[in-house]
Amino acid sequence: MIPHMESKSTNLFVYGSLRDSRIFKSVSGQSFTLNHLRINPKTLFAELALLARHRKMSPDNVYYYAVEDDSSRIEGFVIYHVPAKAMGEIDRYEGKRYKRQTVEVDTGKGTVKAEAYLVSRDDMRKYFGDRFHVNLIHELWLRKRIDHFLKRMTRPGEHSLDAELERQADRELLGTTERDLVISHYHSDAVSDYFLESELKKPRPSIKHLYEDEHARTFIDNYLDMVVRQVLLNQLENRIYTWYRYDIDHMRSSERFFTRSVSLLVALQMMNSNPKAVEMIIKQRRETMPYENNDLIDYVKFAVRAARSLFDDRVVRSHLGWIRSNLQPGIIPLGAEIELSNLGVAAVEPHRSKQKLLDPVYDGFRYFNDFRLDVLSWKTGGYIDDHSGSTDLSGRQGFLEFAPGRLNIQGELSRPATADPWLLNQLIRGITLFYNIKPHSLHLSFQLKKQQIGKQQMLPLEFAKCLLALGGGLRKRQGRRLWISRMQQGEITQKDRGEELVFARTSRRNWYMGDDEIADKPPVQAMTHVQQYKFIRLDKRVNYEPLILCLKGLQLSYNPGEYLTSDQLNANSQLRNEYQRLKEWAIQPGEISVQTIDDFLEVVRHGLMNEGHKRPVHKLYYINWGMNAIKGRFKRFNQRINDANQ
Repeated sequence: MIPHMESKSTNLFVYGSLRDSRIFKSVSGQSFTLNHLRINPKTLFAELALLARHRKMSPDNVYYYAVEDDSSRIEGFVIYHVPAKAMGEIDRYEGKRYKRQTVEVDTGKGTVKAEAYLVSRDDMRKYFGDRFHVNLIHELWLRKRIDHFLKRMTRPGEHSLDAELERQADRELLGTTERDLVISHYHSDAVSDYFLESELKKPRPSIKHLYEDEHARTFIDNYLDMVVRQVLLNQLENRIYTWYRYDIDHMRSSERFFTRSVSLLVALQMMNSNPKAVEMIIKQRRETMPYENNDLIDYVKFAVRAARSLFDDRVVRSHLGWIRSNLQPGIIPLGAEIELSNLGVAAVEPHRSKQKLLDPVYDGFRYFNDFRLDVLSWKTGGYIDDHSGSTDLSGRQGFLEFAPGRLNIQGELSRPATADPWLLNQLIRGITLFYNIKPHSLHLSFQLKKQQIGKQQMLPLEFAKCLLALGGGLRKRQGRRLWISRMQQGEITQKDRGEELVFARTSRRNWYMGDDEIADKPPVQAMTHVQQYKFIRLDKRVNYEPLILCLKGLQLSYNPGEYLTSDQLNANSQLRNEYQRLKEWAIQPGEISVQTIDDFLEVVRHGLMNEGHKRPVHKLYYINWGMNAIKGRFKRFNQRINDANQ
């Protein structure tokens, strides 16, 4: 039941930026909720409502306007009993283009009278001309407005080259803010000047507090080298993404995929193929910019300026042509997490304390966030993972992990990197080469089809051996003896709830930023489930394309679930025995039998041949290439086992 209306309060119908509860609160000082139980003096009640015979449009892609249209209707919210003082603030916020009028809106409980901010068609033509009919591309318009704000914020009135460099440097350090603004308002409400300015007015980060820290000073130059390299990559990628947007969009099969995958790959290729030029820039920075005399913004500006010398239009076009000629897109969305560490498994506790190893280059990435590398590396999905599950960013030590398409750690927000096994493999290799840190492990993610969720089955022991043979890192130890390195030293085991093997896990992902209207949850269609395989050893020399194809075919055909959890092991004695046999095999692996290989390959082929509604999506020659490559790896695995046992 709606509470009794106080004197001088107003029912308000909102359909644009004020539907965002954050904006409504910042403007009016009041919150609103759909839940009667949460109503209080500062929280108003609201419910879904329809305004008939009106159409919502955004000719400037900045604000929404409601104009009369007998064939349309607008969905929004009616917020009850908005105090007069709050309405005064909202009047000022809405400005002169809108006229507040009384309307009738339909709710689930009947018709309600409310105030709404409307615009006439004549006024729309007067204000916007042709744009009243043709909307601009929202993302490009938003980025232009961000440019405008940065120009106002950076030494107003100055048009020197140094001022322009400073604006570009500020934009680098606001990278995740701009990303979040674009994502949260893509196909959603336009963002207001009020909200945009409040988001962009963040204090400029500084690293000067580290200059007085004796321990930190040992690592400052190494981190500054990483900052410069990262900004060089970002500047190249941004220019490629901006100048070749048409070509790049035609290589991306869906807007749900990470928009930067192709441009990022081109930038990585350009950086990795020109190491001498990059090292010259790094050397110049060290020789001319001692950290005692500078701050973080100065090094970002230096890299922005230096990046211009690395860009070559002919090289970009050559790389784009190379990518276009090699693409092998499928249907299943794919992702990867790339773990790097100079300490290997000792990067995280309890191994770090036991082995007492020190990272002489980055101190286990303790200062990664102090140098704002979490922001600067957002395009590669940079993040420090200490395997604790905590999202606290300060002072973390662990693996440096990259996941292109990962947009937000705390909200588990990500978009698939691609649906192309070839492209994903190239990104993995490009990132591993670019960051000059020892590779450790690789996690591959495959989105589950809706009909697969809840119907997954246990992976057979022999198939688990097959996967470890293909990607578990067969390595030598104690002379000629071989072992599956990812199964040793507790790398993929944990004992929080009893021992379990962190081999493959099912998890949920969001690809949408923003709320489902005012409910604190994303829309259903934005939630996906992925199966993530965590058993893979990362190696710069390995081509992971066949393994990506293999895992995709296995998932499509067999639909394996999590393997092996403590709950599974506790409930099944046979499974515990199988797990023990798997551990013993990993310590001293034997050959994979011909029959097992044939059975495994048949399951994989069946999945690839039925990816698209009982038909293959990839070209048959590509599937055959992948199957032969997988078979060849089994052959090489068995040969190495035989050679070691002789």
